[in-house]
Amino acid sequence: MSLRIAFDCDGVVADLESALTDVVTSMFGNAPPPEDPAAGQKAAPEPEKVAAPQPAATTAPEAAAKPEAGTIDAAAEPPTGEAPASDGPTEEEVQAAPARFRALSRRQQHDLWEAVRNTENFWESLKETEPGIIARLAALARERRWEVIFITQRPSSAGDTTQIQTQRWLTAHGFEFPSVYVIKGTRGKVAEALSLDVVVDDRPDNCLDVKLESRARAILVWYDDPASLPPNTRNLGIEPVASLGACLDLLADAPAPKAGLFKRIKQLIGASRIDV
Repeated sequence: MSLRIAFDCDGVVADLESALTDVVTSMFGNAPPPEDPAAGQKAAPEPEKVAAPQPAATTAPEAAAKPEAGTIDAAAEPPTGEAPASDGPTEEEVQAAPARFRALSRRQQHDLWEAVRNTENFWESLKETEPGIIARLAALARERRWEVIFITQRPSSAGDTTQIQTQRWLTAHGFEFPSVYVIKGTRGKVAEALSLDVVVDDRPDNCLDVKLESRARAILVWYDDPASLPPNTRNLGIEPVASLGACLDLLADAPAPKAGLFKRIKQLIGASRIDV
């Protein structure tokens, strides 16, 4: 029986972080530094800013200087007349962004994703996380007869739908006829609903959802120092690997699942008493 494997898109096969860094740099002058994995959930320190000289007659409220051009202001409130603080990124956009971009102010995050939304077929502009990795995945899938889907919660951009953009991107990089599922909800619920054997993701919280809500293996692609893995990652049954290439090596050595068609039918209809 074939392995049924789901690969997350951004951070696993596609390099969203570099693309967003380019957008932020062009808009604000620089991007937040890469998140320090050892810092856990602690907020990144506010970037150092050089205070601009103030006129002698400036009143106290006026003395709250705006950030200089080219700095990231993590706590800025929008100026009077601009959109209120609630005019920030959507929940979908917050979930899609790598953690480092959450150091931007809500208005800056809104502007970042507005630029993405207005870019024609933005999702086709990304690079692979590892050169040639899509073609290698496609070759292994054919050789080992894997059933592969790609899952994502990417927001929409101008041009074609997120699904079509993602399909074209995968095809252009060597994976013919890709199945792309733009999901709502957790990876765990998707894994259980689709009877997946393996889910490959780059976020520990998504991998934990897979372990808690399904029977699938959860493989965490962790490009940072292994010593900075969240506590108890392995104890929770999550399997960390240093790269997508290492993940493919691991999967290539995995035996095919033994569950048969009748067992899956029984699971779907809950007919545990059927004698097969």
